[in-house]
Amino acid sequence: MSKSPDQSGKRKLGLVVNPIAGIGGRVGLKGSDGVEIQKKALELGAVPQSLNRAVQALERVTLMKDNIKIVTYPTKMGEDAAKECGFAPIVIGSIKKDETTAEDTMNAAEEMLRLDVDLLLFAGGDGTARDIYNAIGEEILVLGIPAGVKVHSAVFAVNSRSAGDLAVLYFQKRCGIREAEVMDVDEEAFRQGIVSAKLYGYLRIPFEKRLIQGVKTPSSGGDMEAIACEVVDRMKGDYLYVIGPGTTTRAIASKLGLNKTLVGVDVVSKGKLVSIDVNEVQLLKLLRKRNAKIIITPIGGQGYIFGRGNQQISPEVIKKVGKDNIIVVATPEKINSLRGRPFLVDTGDRAVDRMLSGYIRVITGYNEEIVYKTSY
Repeated sequence: MSKSPDQSGKRKLGLVVNPIAGIGGRVGLKGSDGVEIQKKALELGAVPQSLNRAVQALERVTLMKDNIKIVTYPTKMGEDAAKECGFAPIVIGSIKKDETTAEDTMNAAEEMLRLDVDLLLFAGGDGTARDIYNAIGEEILVLGIPAGVKVHSAVFAVNSRSAGDLAVLYFQKRCGIREAEVMDVDEEAFRQGIVSAKLYGYLRIPFEKRLIQGVKTPSSGGDMEAIACEVVDRMKGDYLYVIGPGTTTRAIASKLGLNKTLVGVDVVSKGKLVSIDVNEVQLLKLLRKRNAKIIITPIGGQGYIFGRGNQQISPEVIKKVGKDNIIVVATPEKINSLRGRPFLVDTGDRAVDRMLSGYIRVITGYNEEIVYKTSY
């Protein structure tokens, strides 16, 4: 239930933006944890995305501008996003000009608790969710704007726009409240191809099923061998094949006798590895003079085919390849884990997300495929 308004009659929306969340995605670093990784990402030309994600969420909240006030941290930790959307935020705390840390996120969350905000909206990934959980536990209702690389936790909205929509529903008292899992993986192990997710705790979130993502579920062997045979049989020698992360796609490389990176993006042509663990820049260079197809698999339990864990396959890469050259593979078990929910795309580019929406063919076995809905 919402708290009572303050003396001004307005509800308080807390906003925390992790400026470096997701910075390692498009450059192929599989995460953003740690100062050295962040430095390396910037050296590789990474462009932070979390500010844009926060703005996209707040744009949906502007219809309630007269009924809420935003409490946030300085500049890139929230103030900039709020002002870009026309809000006059209450700015608290302090940060260093060119550096933010997990401690800043935790301090911000603690301040939001002290100021008794109604809802804390944060832009980040699983690491940011962990920091907020460590700082305030279940004391405040929170909601994540997905801006990280992995985003396995169930405290995040489906995308940034859904986060804004759900915040509005909460203030209008038109949604439920539930506990949601805070999950994270060991990024060092993740970069070595070992996916080791751990449950850290729970946060309370506003809940509307269509607007909240699920927890990632692991895949099992199932029909991967049959899928791999089907894809290999369809391969054409004059194409590059951009193979996304996952155990289902790795089975395709194995069928070709190739050793694929589990959580990276590799490129294959004529049955041989052209390049392994590529980033966005490397992909675009490879695609300049070659026709290509993208092979991807949805995330089990969540359904994302783009925008989670495969940001190297960026909107520019997708536009270059084209929707008709995207090959989706999924075991029936993985399809069933979605319980009728559509595949999701969250590339950060609305035009590309719209282009990908609709229906897409999915290879589910040998000589077996279905048509499945895709949404954004």
